[in-house]
Amino acid sequence: MAKKRPFKLVITVLVVFSAVLAGFQFGSFNEPRFSLADYQIEDGFSLKLIASEPLLNAPVSMDFDNKGRMWVVEMIGYMPNLEGIGEEEPNGQVVILEDVNKDGVADRRKIFLDKLVLPRGLAHVYGGLLYVDGPKLWFVEIVNDKPGKKTLVDPVYAEGGNVEHSSNGLMMNIDNWIYNANYNFRYQRRNGKWIKEPTTDRGQWGITKDNFGRLYYNNNSTNLQGDFVLPNKVIRNKYFKPFAAEHQRLGNNRVYPIHQTSVNRGYQPGVLDEKGLLKEVTAACGPMVYRGGAFPEAYNLNAFVCVPEANLIKRNILEFKPLQTTARQAVEGKEFIASTDEGFRPVNLFTGPDGAMYIIDMHRGIIQHKAYISQYLTEQLANKKLDTLQHAGRILKVTSNTAKSTPIPDLSKATNAQLVTLLSSPNGWLRDRSQQILIQKKDLTVVNQLVALAKRNNEFLSGIHALYVLEGINALTFERLSSIINESKQPETIAHAVGLLERFATKERVASMKAISASLMAQNNETIDLYLAASLTGWINVSDATFLPVLSGIEKKYATQRVVQEAITSALDGKEEQYLASMSPTDLLKTNLTNTIGKRQRKEMNSIYVVEKNEVDNRTRGLKLFRSICATCHGADGKGIQDLAPPLKGSEYIDGSMKRLAAIILHGVSGPITVNGTVYKLNNEMPALLNNKDISDQDIADIIRFTQNAFAKQGKGITNNDVKKMRDKKPAGSGVFTEKQLLETDFEN
Repeated sequence: MAKKRPFKLVITVLVVFSAVLAGFQFGSFNEPRFSLADYQIEDGFSLKLIASEPLLNAPVSMDFDNKGRMWVVEMIGYMPNLEGIGEEEPNGQVVILEDVNKDGVADRRKIFLDKLVLPRGLAHVYGGLLYVDGPKLWFVEIVNDKPGKKTLVDPVYAEGGNVEHSSNGLMMNIDNWIYNANYNFRYQRRNGKWIKEPTTDRGQWGITKDNFGRLYYNNNSTNLQGDFVLPNKVIRNKYFKPFAAEHQRLGNNRVYPIHQTSVNRGYQPGVLDEKGLLKEVTAACGPMVYRGGAFPEAYNLNAFVCVPEANLIKRNILEFKPLQTTARQAVEGKEFIASTDEGFRPVNLFTGPDGAMYIIDMHRGIIQHKAYISQYLTEQLANKKLDTLQHAGRILKVTSNTAKSTPIPDLSKATNAQLVTLLSSPNGWLRDRSQQILIQKKDLTVVNQLVALAKRNNEFLSGIHALYVLEGINALTFERLSSIINESKQPETIAHAVGLLERFATKERVASMKAISASLMAQNNETIDLYLAASLTGWINVSDATFLPVLSGIEKKYATQRVVQEAITSALDGKEEQYLASMSPTDLLKTNLTNTIGKRQRKEMNSIYVVEKNEVDNRTRGLKLFRSICATCHGADGKGIQDLAPPLKGSEYIDGSMKRLAAIILHGVSGPITVNGTVYKLNNEMPALLNNKDISDQDIADIIRFTQNAFAKQGKGITNNDVKKMRDKKPAGSGVFTEKQLLETDFEN
């Protein structure tokens, strides 16, 4: 038996794959043995490997179905080599993994969907599966574990950018809307029709939520970000963009790896410490707020974050206040999980039906896309042969050593009464899924139970789930919501109920709503006041004389609270001038309203109401242009092609003046040229792009930026104006540069 060490787990797991059931696709599975001896995990927890290659290949996301089975997205095409050639091949899959013999390890695999292009997300919703294929978002019915009728939900869902900057996440929130990372739209299906409407653009890869329904996300260089308010509550005014209520950085970006790792641009000062260890996140992704109810109390609602470049998972302790959320490192100097296995690439985290944490480990060497990978990292990966670590993938499970093992339930067999009871489960996954199943069943016999639950106070905010089941089965009324608001003692439930009440705003109900508002304000609760203010738009439109003073009362009470003032600005959509003239706003709100009026006059909308799809970033544009214009001769890898063009990697023309490089692209090169001491006798002139009307200064700058990132020893920048000036640096004679002219011309002046 291995000696027990603090903060260290030594375990060897034998995974046996069975291939016996008819109708399921299997590979030729041996009995691979995996050692987890190089993984450290916090004391009190165990780490178990529950699925691995060859049962799994390049997993990036997952969801559980109502039976508790794992449905996994395999992004097999991602960076198949250091040059990223072939990544658009339709080889992605969605597979079903099942533990048939109930030993806790997946032993059966079935392909549900195949021939997908870089799939990156899925979600079990409305009794079917929502998934991504290339740029498109699809919904497919599930018939006996086979795809049925398909519906195109959004043809431009993940269009633009590259796979690292394309929409993903697909998380059903407590408010019955499906939210995403890296996209400014949310989705919902009503009466068989899909609804798409703007929301705040959040994060890069992965999205999560707390029990209240606030959203959390991150980007590669930020450990964790979050919204201080519920989604879509402060963006109702199309000419106002909030800054204090959303997109807030939580915690710090410090990481504590336990070995040296190969990271992009690790050569830059400050990236690594004196021991060669990564100092701050550079590829953070896949955040998860733990809501499983099977960890010790201190871990409840902690935010865990994947840091695949450093082979670790962070734990952040969240602290909640009505107008702010903060985060801090859980254990100073140590991470929740850290590994010396450089193939450990956690990219997503999920809570399971049993309350455990599930880790999606893509388990590969290359996790940096070609558009962004530096020459430094390319060489490090090649030297370590990490580029050969392909076609692997793992799912690991984290459990508490002190909690009782909870079996995975089969919700497909649960009665409506059992589902209502599960809305109060400590496990957020069970609450979420029970809510959605009840909505799908549309059983009105549970309405009274749901109303009673909505009035109940508990730590899991079960009343909110009950509210949105009532909404989903069209059982909300003004009277029911009023009763819940008047009788509930839970501010979070009241906040959601007030928002739902707004849809019933009519002249006949003005007096009732005025009384409700007065009662709520008398409670002197920040959460209630914030969401009352955010939910008055509809009532103001019905009777501004009644509700502008209500809003003004909240404004004066929170005159210096930016989050509240942003909620008020959002609520005053189109009423800014009237409020300024009649309500004598304090300085903070006056500034917000004045700026909003100016933007309305200039027709400058919040970008989420203008942007329909993600834009291609400059570096990805540069990569695409390079491959279409330059790679034919210089090679996709920049190593050159004999008798056509010299190499770019290591070339003094790539590592030298950027303006000279721009001039070469614009005007071309003829004759012999010396690169790295070798003379290349070109059979043809390098064609000039000067007169190509389809190639702009921006295009050339993007090409150069890509080559700097991919081929230069140390990348340098260039501006569009620099490129423009090089158009006038025409060489004498034929107008095409010779080597002599390139060396003698002063391109900097």
